[in-house]
Amino acid sequence: MSSLTDVRFAEIAQEIACDVHSETQDDDNILKVQEISRTFVSDTITVPTKEMNAYALRASLGDDVYFEPSTAFLETHVAKITGKEAGLFLPTGTMSNQVAIRTHLQQPPYSVITDARAHIYRMEAGGAAFHSGANSIPIIPANEHHLTWEDIEPRIVSGTDVHVAPTRIIALENTLNGTIIPQDDVIEISKNARSRGIIMHLDGARIWHVAAETGLSMKELCDPFESASLCLSKGLGAPIGTILVGSTPFITKARWFRKLFGGGMRQTGYLAGCAAYALTYNFRMLPHVHALAKRMQQGLEKLGVGILSPAETCMLFYDPSPIGVEYWEVVERAAQLPDPIKLNGSRLLMHVQTSPQAIEDFLELLRTLKEEKAAAGWRPENAPPKKKTLFRDVYVKAVRPT
Repeated sequence: MSSLTDVRFAEIAQEIACDVHSETQDDDNILKVQEISRTFVSDTITVPTKEMNAYALRASLGDDVYFEPSTAFLETHVAKITGKEAGLFLPTGTMSNQVAIRTHLQQPPYSVITDARAHIYRMEAGGAAFHSGANSIPIIPANEHHLTWEDIEPRIVSGTDVHVAPTRIIALENTLNGTIIPQDDVIEISKNARSRGIIMHLDGARIWHVAAETGLSMKELCDPFESASLCLSKGLGAPIGTILVGSTPFITKARWFRKLFGGGMRQTGYLAGCAAYALTYNFRMLPHVHALAKRMQQGLEKLGVGILSPAETCMLFYDPSPIGVEYWEVVERAAQLPDPIKLNGSRLLMHVQTSPQAIEDFLELLRTLKEEKAAAGWRPENAPPKKKTLFRDVYVKAVRPT
């Protein structure tokens, strides 16, 4: 029997108690939604709406490591629409990609081919090497847009030479930097890869945008791949989650690796509810998002601003140097507007909560900066010459010179 007194227990309970709500929380959240509507940094910043929350709160209860009904239904649904046998809910796209690679690969040595700009290669902390012991073969597309079989074939490693790591996976990302890989090229890569016993994996973090823009079904887009990772928290605006799809044996093993990686979650019903709401209602908003991105590009081009990568879907990359402006100037002045705009460099990303007015305000800011530079004597011939490099990285961070 515990000798702990009621008074002492109350003291301990008081120490442990936590209230995350500030006195101004409701007002702060309204301001945060306004800020998000004027932020071009990423689409991961979107937040659940009242309607999404109301729907999600009606989801089932259960521990997903054992079984959670709403989550299981979501997994089955996404597997069905992609033409796969099974699905697995994971907390992040990075974990989904890395679990997929680890599940496909059995015993080193082996290598994974990716686009040199791919998230798997550049933005997942070297995960393929760390988790799977895999060598990565990054390839720069000759057309500067997307990989083709002509790019990939010469870089495939095969044979029994003990000095090399044979290619076991080709991982394509669609979209990549907002651009769409033509489906004919995807199919050709897949056909040739499969004839050589090479596995195809799709990093489809924003594949929903491809379906919305091209009219291709999710099944058509995923058919060329043995596995596909589909993010729910980027373009679709769910708060958390990615679905990995593939064959039943593949997903059974992937579930094991999810647990090993620390990705087994408990009460995921609410998250599955948010994802289901996003699939039903937010997917329908993607054509509008694409129209916003195209409006941004048209406005920038009219001002004479350079376009590093065009708005095929939800994002574009711009270059203000043709009008004599540097990225840091844009970022700082945008932050000083009466209704501030947030960005961090060359990427401008539109999402389901982007305000059309934010685009017009941003274009007006660029117009003002251009006029100021011209009044100060800047002329187009003053622009520094562009350096021709083998690989043009369109991601440019805004850094104020010291």
